[in-house]
Amino acid sequence: MRATSTRVRTAGALAAAALVLAACGSGTKSGSGPAGGVTTPSNGQYGSLPPSSGTPIMGGTLSIAESPGGGPTYILPIVPAADDSVGTVDGLVDYMWRSLWWAPLGYAPTIDWPDSISPAPPKFSDDDKVATITLRSNWKWSDGQPVTSTDVAFYCYLAYAAVVLSPDNDGSFTPGEFPQDLVSVATPSPTTAVITLSKSFNPTFQFLDQLATITPLPAHAWSKTRLNGPIINFRNLANAEAIYKFLNAESSELSTYGSDPLWQVVDGPYRIKSFDPSTDGNVLVANPNYSGPVKPHITTIDDVAFTSTEAEFDELLSGNLDVGFVDFSDLQQVPRLKSLGYDVWGYPDFGNSFIVYNFKDRTGDFDNIISQLYIRQALAHLQDEQGVISARGMFDGAAGAAYGPVPAIPKSPFAPPNALKNPYPYSISTALRLLSSHGWKVVPDGTTTCAKAGTGPNECGAGIPAGTPLTWNLVYASQPAVIGAQCEAIASAAKLIGISINLQAKTFNYIISELSDPADPDHDGLWAMQDYGGDTDVLYPTQDGIFNTTGSFNTGDYSNPTYDSLVNDSLHSDNPDAVLNEISFLTEQLPGMFQPNPDLITAFSNKLAGPASSFQASSQYQYMPEYWYFTKH
Repeated sequence: MRATSTRVRTAGALAAAALVLAACGSGTKSGSGPAGGVTTPSNGQYGSLPPSSGTPIMGGTLSIAESPGGGPTYILPIVPAADDSVGTVDGLVDYMWRSLWWAPLGYAPTIDWPDSISPAPPKFSDDDKVATITLRSNWKWSDGQPVTSTDVAFYCYLAYAAVVLSPDNDGSFTPGEFPQDLVSVATPSPTTAVITLSKSFNPTFQFLDQLATITPLPAHAWSKTRLNGPIINFRNLANAEAIYKFLNAESSELSTYGSDPLWQVVDGPYRIKSFDPSTDGNVLVANPNYSGPVKPHITTIDDVAFTSTEAEFDELLSGNLDVGFVDFSDLQQVPRLKSLGYDVWGYPDFGNSFIVYNFKDRTGDFDNIISQLYIRQALAHLQDEQGVISARGMFDGAAGAAYGPVPAIPKSPFAPPNALKNPYPYSISTALRLLSSHGWKVVPDGTTTCAKAGTGPNECGAGIPAGTPLTWNLVYASQPAVIGAQCEAIASAAKLIGISINLQAKTFNYIISELSDPADPDHDGLWAMQDYGGDTDVLYPTQDGIFNTTGSFNTGDYSNPTYDSLVNDSLHSDNPDAVLNEISFLTEQLPGMFQPNPDLITAFSNKLAGPASSFQASSQYQYMPEYWYFTKH
């Protein structure tokens, strides 16, 4: 599972811009988008992709499985925190409304320029507080009206009004950042928007994390306060708030999605036809006026809801789905899927999986124990990443190495050297030596206790009394099963050096709702470690919000003044290496136990064909069916 409320994101501005362009490519040259394809990765991948070409059939209905309990629950592209999931954003909104800069490019965490409404990065000026954005002149709404800078301004003012009403109205919002720092949006021409902000940020952060969230919205059709009402001035805050309240109310009426004329005005490749609020299943149809690089061949998408992974996989085995996910518990049946006419492919998501440490849990002095870096290092040495990933391990090769918050794969320009080679390789003997050299009496398969209390170099550390045992609990998500298997392996390895880790399985939703509020003192004593799965990074992967002291998603209450300073540099300095320094520090300091990054594995009917990267994007929770087509057999 991936948490959905993550704020983990995408010497002067020129240097930062050069880094972005080197990572993303520039212009719209052949080969830089799905039509040109992406080189298949050499490691981390599982299985094989559908064919890249065939004799296309125009039309057809494509059935796609929704994740059980993870279907869309909202439609307005300014998505509230309560609805901010991959099911809502990637599984519905992105089909219909496209952001200014589209990402990823296949499996790669970079900008896909041909599929972007803006053909170039923003140009920054005035101490990086002014961003000038260019739009393509040929992008149109489904009703034939052009997508213009006014639609960019409409989104900005509407998003600003939304967070004024409540920060929870925008799930991607962090206080003090965009859109709260918006001053104005000028529209000197239909293809030019000039955004003025009140604060200076690192321009790479500002582009890939902040402005990349902008999704033009149809001002000519939505800037009103009732369905048949007149178009009003959205630049007035009171008006913008009233417009937002109206659109939010309409978006809350799931049963009307297919009939509400608002949602028929789209600039993406598909639009909503029907929605079942009892299941979140829905049907979309092609937008014949789509302005992207290709017009959809497939005319209908049927998003099918399921109550369990078992039910979804049974439908794959029955041949009733064209696209579905494959859980790790079903990997042994992949040969059967292939014999039934499916191509099965997977690659790691650009994100991180980690066990969270609770730095505020006083039970058994765990807070003082886990505050010792050598303890966290010893725990890291207990994890056999390569063994877990291998064909004989839990992932059957379908995972990538990750030693910090930025994984080794997919490749990113923001991965520091220590994130590419394990700084704490699996070694029971090394873990044992770390404990014994710091004053612990190690009792393999027994109970290790503190023998030398104190703060000296060979003593247990501040706040750890003599006789303190190394024993605590670990709460983990019960699904997928591979999470529990990894936790069991770590607990078994820990027992070899006298550490008792008591495992407790809970549902993902329980962990997120009951055990993950940093401001809630009641989580003290309920858990010492937790494993809910992980988070998805964006292109500029600062961990702002996750591990900084005041981070709104700092579940474990990790606090380090050096790290807080590094985060500030990632957000505000012009140093193009700032985020590399930040990620390197976290990889070394281990605020959590970083784990292998699992593949997102998808089964595709072998009746489908299309450019390789359009299928590869599925590994990043992004489907691009406008590039797919059914083939004649």
